[in-house]
Amino acid sequence: ALPHLFELPLGGTAVGTGLNAPAPLVAETIVHLATWTGAPLVEAADHFEAQSARDGIGFFSGALRTLALALFKIANDLRWLASGPDCGIAEIRLPATQPGSSIMPAKVNPVQAESVLQVAARVIGNDASVAFAVASGNFELNTMMPLMALASVESAELLAAVMPPFEKLCVRGIEADQTRCQTLVEKSLALITAAAPLIGYENAATVAKQARQGGRSLRDILIHDKGLDPALVDATLDPWQMTRRPLDPSSGGSAGG
Repeated sequence: ALPHLFELPLGGTAVGTGLNAPAPLVAETIVHLATWTGAPLVEAADHFEAQSARDGIGFFSGALRTLALALFKIANDLRWLASGPDCGIAEIRLPATQPGSSIMPAKVNPVQAESVLQVAARVIGNDASVAFAVASGNFELNTMMPLMALASVESAELLAAVMPPFEKLCVRGIEADQTRCQTLVEKSLALITAAAPLIGYENAATVAKQARQGGRSLRDILIHDKGLDPALVDATLDPWQMTRRPLDPSSGGSAGG
């Protein structure tokens, strides 16, 4: 999105005609600005468009919002996956970066993930302000540039500040609780989906209901009630096999890669 910010309608004067703005002055000023900022600034090809509309800033802010949305989803997933340890999902463990909660002893909050969520909320709000400002141009002029600049720069700075510690202090230290994951997978009634081709959809649904109501395992019902071979049941309900993609002969890799 940055190239769109480097186009300057400098010298367009009132409506983009360039009236009373000497061409050499414009070109030389842009060269000096580019040297001073280190940015590849160029004169806008169409001064009318570049001065009346601020689509480049809208695009830039929208890109920051898209990044914020992706980060929000990642951080929120990690927060939920680490919730627990007994009454939540608790499939993963996040590094502890604080002594604990001021309310509950020994409770460690996912502060790195939650800082990302708050930054994302701010960036999304800033983008809403930028979008409103971009749409508020009147004919050849938009007077809301200060707001666009403030909101966009703040969003960029916040994202740049929150991502490195999130990666270093949270993502890099994630550990999977393999025992907990295995327990949850074994209890999942969704495993019966793999048995549908063997016993039919209706029978599979019945087995799932029996397991739910009777507190029995899917394996137990399939083997003892449905008479399936134990080895076949183990192979059918193997979660690793369910999550592997079919081997692509053209890739030269393995299905479990």
